[in-house]
Amino acid sequence: MGNNASQLEKEIGSEQLPANEHYFGLVNFGNTCYCNSVLQALYFCRPFREKVLQYKQHQKNNKKESLLTCLADLFYNIATQKKKVGTIAPKKFITRLRKEYELFDNYMQQDAHEFLNYLLNRVSELLQEKQGTKPKNGGSDNQPGSKSEPTWVEDLFQGTFTNETRCLNCETVSSKDEDFLDLSVDVEQNTSITHCLRGFSSTETLCAEHKYYCEGCCSKQEAQKRMRVKKLPQILALHLKRFKYMEQMNRFTKLSYRVVFPLELRLFNTSDDACNPDRMYDLVAVVIHIGSSLNRGHYISIVKSDGFWFLFDDDIVDKIDSNAIEDFYGLPSDLQKNSETGYILFYQSRE
Repeated sequence: MGNNASQLEKEIGSEQLPANEHYFGLVNFGNTCYCNSVLQALYFCRPFREKVLQYKQHQKNNKKESLLTCLADLFYNIATQKKKVGTIAPKKFITRLRKEYELFDNYMQQDAHEFLNYLLNRVSELLQEKQGTKPKNGGSDNQPGSKSEPTWVEDLFQGTFTNETRCLNCETVSSKDEDFLDLSVDVEQNTSITHCLRGFSSTETLCAEHKYYCEGCCSKQEAQKRMRVKKLPQILALHLKRFKYMEQMNRFTKLSYRVVFPLELRLFNTSDDACNPDRMYDLVAVVIHIGSSLNRGHYISIVKSDGFWFLFDDDIVDKIDSNAIEDFYGLPSDLQKNSETGYILFYQSRE
């Protein structure tokens, strides 16, 4: 697997490459594929890229370096290259990341999902500081009037799920809303993303020692509990929980289960009062884990750009056929062997 820039241009035909698009592999600085794969996926989430580039535009005179300024510089470097295909070294970004967060300050393989989470939350924090809307003096986000204003990170990625509990004695339903920037779903063998999402929202009965304290009955009662999506985000990031801690082995094992992820997705696990239940999504990027365990594997990403699919493996860029996506669903049998499996899926809403 692998193409240099001129081979790729030859293969697709330079005139066929979209006029305003650039395909640049990222140099690996010692096990930084977890970072490179997420950065490529986010770069090809067009609304996210546009916001980062707008930020770069507005911060021309800002000399203070942050993870966000380094991200903006990287995206700008890719977007303004004269060539359409090539390689870029995200050295400044990686240096800043290692400086900011001790978990990433080494040459060990890290979890791509953990990095995505850190990056989105950190960018949001930096934007809030810029807006002056961050709760001061360690004020809790739950205190009245201290809740931070949403930034464009929340505008793009934040959805809301509602946790509904129904008392089986008095039928009272209580619900609690929670925001998310990505949804983590359990995986099972030979299933689909829709099945995983149904599992996320399946009804659980609380009984025996797990009974629920009902305010209406003023006592512990049997109840039914379920989680449903109330607000669907513009970009839906789905994290497949492929790493399971096995106590008897004292380590995480990888679930290489075959989970089909479609090119188009509609969520069926929405609440009755969902504000946009019919939202249609298109798959725009997938971060893929290759290997048999959490800390030993390798990450690559596939992205959709102007009708083409591309594979990014650190500094290597390849054009792939859309049928090749099936290779990343997982293994149909439970053999514990090296596998290439979809790990984080990025779906973008159509409107």
